[in-house]
Amino acid sequence: MRSSILKVSIILFISSIIMSACSQVSKPKKDVGLQLWSVRDDMNKDAAATIQKVGEIGYTFIEAAGYDNGKFYGMSPAEFKALLDKNGLQFTASHAGHDLPDSSNWDETMAWWDECIDAHKAAGVEYIIQASMDEKGYGSLEDLKLYCDYFNAVGAKCKAKGLHFGYHNHDKEFEEVDGQIRYDFMLQNTDSDKVFFELDLYWIKVGGKSAVDYFEKYPGRFLFWHIKDKKELGASGTMDFASVFAKTDLAGMQKIVVEVENYNFEPLESVRLSYNYLNEADFVK
Repeated sequence: MRSSILKVSIILFISSIIMSACSQVSKPKKDVGLQLWSVRDDMNKDAAATIQKVGEIGYTFIEAAGYDNGKFYGMSPAEFKALLDKNGLQFTASHAGHDLPDSSNWDETMAWWDECIDAHKAAGVEYIIQASMDEKGYGSLEDLKLYCDYFNAVGAKCKAKGLHFGYHNHDKEFEEVDGQIRYDFMLQNTDSDKVFFELDLYWIKVGGKSAVDYFEKYPGRFLFWHIKDKKELGASGTMDFASVFAKTDLAGMQKIVVEVENYNFEPLESVRLSYNYLNEADFVK
């Protein structure tokens, strides 16, 4: 009798452990994306193996940085999407862009965008983001206005195909030119219905400005955030992510994307540590 009771107790104990483990495994991951520029060398060496590791880390989607002539990292839209699907990753966003055209190459540039948008739509991408501007964008306000008009035109093309177009900042956008801050000028001269902004939380800090101040001044414009530190997330001890995440609704934030550009470890280890930092952070819901 005692032997039977002991056996039942052991079975129940083991079952509780298994159920606990299963519940932990099935617990939903936080929706955190990775900008693949973070692992660019690995992607160039072996894209398939790198994507597999990114999925295993726990990221839920990626933001590409490898679009060229209708392909992503040398793969067709369908091939690249299939690779991501195989590894449990969504192809949500992509950095792609073209320098500011003038009257001599406007039509050619718009044709380039047509092909670019079609390729992204075929891959299931929802958001195309231009990562930077050429020298003209960082010159006079007159040239910057041309860029804003250009982005509005590209945004209209994206919207017509059901995609969203955005712009990603560095620190130069927060410099003053002709009495105005470039970033403010861009926010004021782009159509909020056509152009959103992917705010890089590290570069705005380097530029000497406050993300929260911009959320309050231009609510709803910052659909994407680049979550970045000097190296791995949290490594510098200088980034106050918690206060920024307290304003997600005001900002209009829809997606967060990790980007690591400098490393204490190998890139894949750095992006793993950065993912863990956000996945364990109370301020990330």
